Amino acid sequence: MELIPACCGLLWFVVAFYPLLYMFMSSLRSQAGFYLDNPWLPPSQPTLENYISVWENGFSLYLLNSLFVLVISVALILLISVPAAYAIARMRSRLTRTIFNLFLLGLAIPLQAVIIPIYAIISSMHIYDTLFALILPYVAFGVPLSVLVLVTFIRDIPAELHEAMRLDGASHLQILWRLVIPLSRPALITVTIYESIQVWNGFLFPLVLTQSPEVRVLPLALWSFQGQYAADVPAIMAAVFLSAVPMLLLYIFGRRQLLTGLLAGFSR
Repeated sequence: MELIPACCGLLWFVVAFYPLLYMFMSSLRSQAGFYLDNPWLPPSQPTLENYISVWENGFSLYLLNSLFVLVISVALILLISVPAAYAIARMRSRLTRTIFNLFLLGLAIPLQAVIIPIYAIISSMHIYDTLFALILPYVAFGVPLSVLVLVTFIRDIPAELHEAMRLDGASHLQILWRLVIPLSRPALITVTIYESIQVWNGFLFPLVLTQSPEVRVLPLALWSFQGQYAADVPAIMAAVFLSAVPMLLLYIFGRRQLLTGLLAGFSR
């Protein structure tokens, strides 16, 4: 009976991994080789010309723009979410319950329904067509779910530890820094990975809030690569593979903590 779950797991791994492998093998083919080679086998004459061509056509700029938006957005999300989650979990009052309900309400607002008001707000702030025009909406939509995950995890920290530190004269800021943040590492990594994926793959905000090539981020750049290399599938595959590598590495290094953080609050 143990063989069946193992076979199912292997089958799922093949189904999930092969598209990535196919994308990588296709990116190493020439345009002629893409149509002549067997798509199920490695390229007969691998080449890096597609990666060189993509990199020389502005990919490095788009990558830096995406990294800038990612780092600032996720940092602000954590900076806001961690203190808010601590206050909601440990300073229980009518005010914190109301704030928590507002965060939960934010989860129910679809992004597409507010894109026009967001465009108007960003334009009135005179930051349209800048990278900061992307950061603010990403933070606004990332905080509610981050607070929910962190509140669930912080509530699982034994109250005795908080009380012991309070008796020793520690302030809330000291408890947050010395106790909550170290013990909430799995939840913090979960939030970081999830929000990084949301920001990295976001397409609607860059499409609506930016227009200059100088502030273009990767999702929008891939769309332009598709038009620039309409018949050059290997070049498109090279651009897509390069854009996927950072998130794959982030998941590989944080997968264990990610699983622990996602299961927080459900194991009891």
